[in-house]
Amino acid sequence: MNKNKKPYHKQDLNFVFGKKNYTFMFIGLAVIALGFILMSGGGSTDPNVFNPDIYNFRRIRLAPALVLIGFGIEVYAILLNPNKK
Repeated sequence: MNKNKKPYHKQDLNFVFGKKNYTFMFIGLAVIALGFILMSGGGSTDPNVFNPDIYNFRRIRLAPALVLIGFGIEVYAILLNPNKK
């Protein structure tokens, strides 16, 4: 046997993020998905008829705001220190 062989060490299986980080990440993803769902729709079945619902408050203001808030939650989740009590 080789005497220079190093003894076997258990590999450290620590994750980069903690449970709190992943919780905030899933919340952020849900808010982003909700924003995109609210943004969808508003089309017309007949291409010759204009549907003014495409310019309502939900699609122009609310949905993009939710997407931006969701991205803000994602940034917070990444920067959150999981070891801080």
